Amino acid sequence: MIDVAAGGAQKRRMTERFTGSFTQQEPIPEDGIEAALAVLRHGRLHRYNTAPDELSETALLEQEVAAMTGARYALAVASGGYALGCALRAVGVQPGDTVLTNAFTLAPVPGAIASVGATPVFVGVTEDLVIDLDDLATKLAQARVLMLSHMRGHLCDMDRLMALCDAAGVTVIEDCAHTMGAAWNGVPSGRHGAVGCYSTQTYKHVNSGEGGFLVTDDEEIAARAVILSGSYMLYERHLAAPGPEVFERVKYHTPNVSGRMDNLRAAILRPQLRDLDTQVERWNDRYRAVEDGLRDVPGLTVIDRPAPERYVGSSIQLLLLDWAAEAVQEVLRRCAARGVELKWFGGAEPVAFTSRYDSWRYAESVPLPRTDRVLAGLLDMRLPLTFSVDDCAQIARIIRAEVSAVHQRG
Repeated sequence: MIDVAAGGAQKRRMTERFTGSFTQQEPIPEDGIEAALAVLRHGRLHRYNTAPDELSETALLEQEVAAMTGARYALAVASGGYALGCALRAVGVQPGDTVLTNAFTLAPVPGAIASVGATPVFVGVTEDLVIDLDDLATKLAQARVLMLSHMRGHLCDMDRLMALCDAAGVTVIEDCAHTMGAAWNGVPSGRHGAVGCYSTQTYKHVNSGEGGFLVTDDEEIAARAVILSGSYMLYERHLAAPGPEVFERVKYHTPNVSGRMDNLRAAILRPQLRDLDTQVERWNDRYRAVEDGLRDVPGLTVIDRPAPERYVGSSIQLLLLDWAAEAVQEVLRRCAARGVELKWFGGAEPVAFTSRYDSWRYAESVPLPRTDRVLAGLLDMRLPLTFSVDDCAQIARIIRAEVSAVHQRG
């Protein structure tokens, strides 16, 4: 006997189309809008343009970031990329130095290294999309700084990484653009290394269009970063910075490389920062809906998240390991036809943000075959909070159907 109802449901699942936007973010909270309007009404957008006895929005934001992360010092800057370059300068990286970094990262990371005249040395990544600690161990002698990218929100075993780097005398700068609100064994992302760098660009975890901040417990790194950001001699207007005696030690030897955050962006960010824990749970509900819907699909690997990791599921990554490039592209085309936008890191040429370590020709690289195998099958998808959990379940059904169809054809 044919189950007509079941057959109809199956047909609907094979033809359903997702209609949401993968780039549409939630609106700025109303209290953020009101705070921004207050700044616009008084006109003091520059962080150091304050009325008598006024604390600027930017200084207050820094104080709140320090409290949130447990850091002694915090600095708000113009972008996450600027935070990375500022951190490199603040820890003493000089032109001609080498800096270790992940082979799987986004262009601003090697770009920051190149911007200070240093040379990236790429470390491989594993199928869990984290830095290959065995490969790192073989390369630690090549540099005195590691710019560790928690790419797409994946945290490696931070305890082992720090043990390796500490033993080798390698300073760690953490790129936390995708891990604001994440933690490893209860320690917030960005708090294992000497400096943690974050982004507040629109597609990150709090949204000011562009922006970022860095945190550290090291007073001289903090003082140099403040001066680098363009404080002139106004560093006393910071609430999360070292005392004036520290600035006196470094002010004549630290250049001004202006990259301050303004009060308008800080006003927008402060309410979002207060809601971050709630937003993390919402992202993870959506992440799990996609993850659950894609378990046990033949040919597709879902990345298992380790127990010590508290992640933020604002995007999800999938692996089609050892698939032919043409088959991966067919999955992309079929999903796109049904409204699901997947990005692919296996393309020969950079497209949008999906560049690879061998795309950055200003930085010489040697082939990393195991990393190449991972990137050749790596799919990436944003999960904005404008999607519902039901939306995410639908997206998973579509991906599941199209991966299965292409896989069955061989």
